[in-house]
Amino acid sequence: MRFTHVLALAAVAGSLLVAPAAEAATLPACQHFYSGPIPDRPVTGGHGPGTLVGAADVSNRLPAPGSVSGGLGADGKVTFTFARVPGAKAYRAFRNGQALQWISDWGQPTLTVTDAGPCQNANYQLYAMTAEDNSPGSLGQISTAYRLDGGNRLAAYRVPAGTTLNYRVTSYNDVAQTALGYNAGPGFCAVDARNIPWGTRFSVPGYGECYAADIGSWIKDDIVDVWLPGAQADAWGIQRLTLTVR
Repeated sequence: MRFTHVLALAAVAGSLLVAPAAEAATLPACQHFYSGPIPDRPVTGGHGPGTLVGAADVSNRLPAPGSVSGGLGADGKVTFTFARVPGAKAYRAFRNGQALQWISDWGQPTLTVTDAGPCQNANYQLYAMTAEDNSPGSLGQISTAYRLDGGNRLAAYRVPAGTTLNYRVTSYNDVAQTALGYNAGPGFCAVDARNIPWGTRFSVPGYGECYAADIGSWIKDDIVDVWLPGAQADAWGIQRLTLTVR
């Protein structure tokens, strides 16, 4: 089982958007994907694995698609195009960690993604695949997030490095694929992808380094979930900690 207040961040160099555009404010708020009841998660305390977890390495995967261009149209849809990745056979697009579109690469002149139901401050992300399947080894690196800027055009977005977040931190030990598609394991964490885009790296006291690559029904607002093996996940408990974005 895997739960941040919405970040109110000031614009910084290289982070091309933070505040919602006036026009974009007419979009509905992005809802958490799980609409069922979420139990209260009071802080219980706990302890970490003893040896800190190092940073997850995804450098051997296909690079993320780039040259993302587009935005909110008069039809109320967000449409954007992106550049091909050499060696890719297909691509997947996500909105806030939820699958949005699958695109097969058959040589078409333009690779296009359309979101017919956009929401305010949505994080759009992409990855390329070496095969037309969802096997963990075929999945490329996740792109940076893209959000609508003041002109309703998509612009690169990230939580600025050095940002601190006071969150409840839970733990899980599932041996399966993360929602992003990578195999779950040390260094991978579940987040509310409305607030912390996939691919964000952050440190967790007593745990080590986290790479946001999963979501969870109970991971909403101010909760993240770190991966630990077996009984170590239970021993972690629920801790309130200050996370630092890398």
